[in-house]
Amino acid sequence: MLRHFTGAVASCVLAALLTTSATAATAATARPPLVAGAGEVRDLARSFDEFWQRTQQLDEAERVAAFKRDIAAQFPDFYGVERYNGSRTQAQQDAIIAKSLAAYPALRADYLRKTRQFELDLPRYTASFQATFADYRQLQPIYFLHSFGEMDGGTRELNGAAYLIFGIDGMVRYHGAMDEAAFFHHELFHIYHAAALDACSSDTVWVRLWSEGLATYVSHVLNPGADEKALLLDMPEGLAVRTRKVQQSALAQLAGVLDSSDRAITAGLFSLSGGDDTGLPARRGYYLGYLVAQEAARGRTLQQLARLDCKASREVVGAALQRLRG
Repeated sequence: MLRHFTGAVASCVLAALLTTSATAATAATARPPLVAGAGEVRDLARSFDEFWQRTQQLDEAERVAAFKRDIAAQFPDFYGVERYNGSRTQAQQDAIIAKSLAAYPALRADYLRKTRQFELDLPRYTASFQATFADYRQLQPIYFLHSFGEMDGGTRELNGAAYLIFGIDGMVRYHGAMDEAAFFHHELFHIYHAAALDACSSDTVWVRLWSEGLATYVSHVLNPGADEKALLLDMPEGLAVRTRKVQQSALAQLAGVLDSSDRAITAGLFSLSGGDDTGLPARRGYYLGYLVAQEAARGRTLQQLARLDCKASREVVGAALQRLRG
């Protein structure tokens, strides 16, 4: 029978299993989950490295085929092309796999260092989150893996199921050697907060602003020593500094689009590549959302903020934004 560990029990069990799994080598077989049950934790990051080591003598085509058989088969909903709905072919995916395998040696030392640290720290991250949000239950599977450059981490709905996925390669690229506690708490809070926002239209600017801003604020409260880089408010580099320089203009523009569902507007606020024509910093919505959440927290606990429904959240966001604008 599958067991679902929670709270302090989960932390203890996870710590023991992580230590065991770090020394348990497998070849072409799947690793057992680090924690089994509805909210299982699976480590495909180390499996990727083991695969890379044992297949160095294969030619490119054989190696790609072996990857699909040995690694991708353990998480087909992520590594398969079906989730792209025709926008990516299998040939294109194979080329991405081959390119990532070829580029891995330059990444490997940092990748393994990040993997080991994440394995060791994951129980601590979970325990500290549950110390603040005692009713949190890990129901979504957690995977950490090589994402082929797709992500550092986040939630994904794949084939009708929800997952929390951490891309070790993306974490190395975007985070460097920093402690991942704030990042993990940010992503964990998204899962915890999802129920409160379930009835909201996720396409609207204010929902994205509140979701990302409150997750960033929570991660800062749980990690008071975290700087703007650790809170991902410095991505792209200098984001917070540049946004502060135009803060009132940015807040005024935000106030006019809070209820918009326009993709270009959303991209300008939350995407690294930008997408709007405002001339304001790309991805500034994360920093502005953090300011809104910080303002909304005056007189409210984290738990109260996390439980606000759509109507109450929209009112709180609007009022906080108005106060910030003076």
